[in-house]
Amino acid sequence: MAMTMTQKILAKHSGRESVEAGEFIEAELDGVLGNDITTPVAIDILEERGVDKIEASDKTILVMDHFVPNKDIKSAENCKQVRSFAKKQGIEKYYDVGDMGIEHCLLPEKGLVVSGDAVIGADSHTCTYGALGAFSTGVGSTDMAAAMARGKIWFRVPETIRFNLSGKLPDYVSGKDVILAIIGDIGVDGALYQSMEFGGDGMKSLSMADRFTIANMAIEAGGKNGIFEVDQATLAYQKGRGQREPKIYKADPGASYLRTIDIDLGQAEPVVAFPHLPSNIKRFGEFGEVLLDQVVIGSCTNGRLEDLRKAASIMKGKKAAKGTRTIVIPGTQKIYLNALKEGLIEIFIEAGAVVSTPTCGPCLGGYMGILAKGERALSTTNRNFVGRMGHPESEVYLSSPEVAAASAVAGKISHPEEVVK
Repeated sequence: MAMTMTQKILAKHSGRESVEAGEFIEAELDGVLGNDITTPVAIDILEERGVDKIEASDKTILVMDHFVPNKDIKSAENCKQVRSFAKKQGIEKYYDVGDMGIEHCLLPEKGLVVSGDAVIGADSHTCTYGALGAFSTGVGSTDMAAAMARGKIWFRVPETIRFNLSGKLPDYVSGKDVILAIIGDIGVDGALYQSMEFGGDGMKSLSMADRFTIANMAIEAGGKNGIFEVDQATLAYQKGRGQREPKIYKADPGASYLRTIDIDLGQAEPVVAFPHLPSNIKRFGEFGEVLLDQVVIGSCTNGRLEDLRKAASIMKGKKAAKGTRTIVIPGTQKIYLNALKEGLIEIFIEAGAVVSTPTCGPCLGGYMGILAKGERALSTTNRNFVGRMGHPESEVYLSSPEVAAASAVAGKISHPEEVVK
């Protein structure tokens, strides 16, 4: 039977020769991820069920990143609970202040996920690791608890949409623009419980940062997972990082796809998601002046070194507009350090931006950038729902790092070419 990439990975992890879309299977996992918000709920469930010792302590990865460094007493208590649990269970993959990072930037960086893995995480953007050719998906804290306890979990095998990529991205266009355009085209439920499989010659034009961004936002189209074919760029990224050898799964000729979508990357252009859905896409020329109170550059979607380089290249020698608060958040400590060594942090600070320790903070309206009533923010994060970054009467617009940096300088949503010319 011909299978897609996702079907092959799920078949292997369920001990089956093959699986079909719609089947229910139980799969062994390579990783179980939790953070400082979702893990305490999972711990409480385990205690309620009388589970004293989990079976998957070697597979469990706990990253304190949402409200870390702790913003209040509740977040401090959450981290203390997880810290104690990790110590009791002998969980070595525990990351806290000083060696943490935004979870979906940290795991690939440390090689905790490799090609061919099956990983779940109690965070919806766990689908990020599909950029490596892994099956990864978000689950609830109850499923996380079960997975920690047993090291396996059940899935319904998803149907698959195939995205054939061709061409090369133009200047000032990145993976964020590609995935926003896709979501704008198919809608926030256009891939509901489906695998979004990306391949084709156009992949050569996409950096790993682009691919992580695209896979990360598969969930914003309702996807079960996003997954990229493994190529030399994928293997080069993993070299020297992986704690296991990558396993490459290729879709079979004749694999069954729900539909196939062809995308010419050469036709891609900068786009912006207007409130209050990632699918509310507008291109430059389709909207008037949108003044901004705040710009955020970072997150698990766009907090990698390449993203910071793109933003810094536009902001170098310029100042953020008066009245536009600009916040830059590197994805991990290593990214922060490398940005410091390259002079990127200096560029941001001289431009009038503030640079934060790695954290999810403002993305979910936690801290480090909460919006007041009536305020507008342009952000490189992945969601712009009502009240996502603060007051329910605030507005969040989504863009690439290039557009965000240009807009910080202009004080309004702006095309990068308008600022660098």
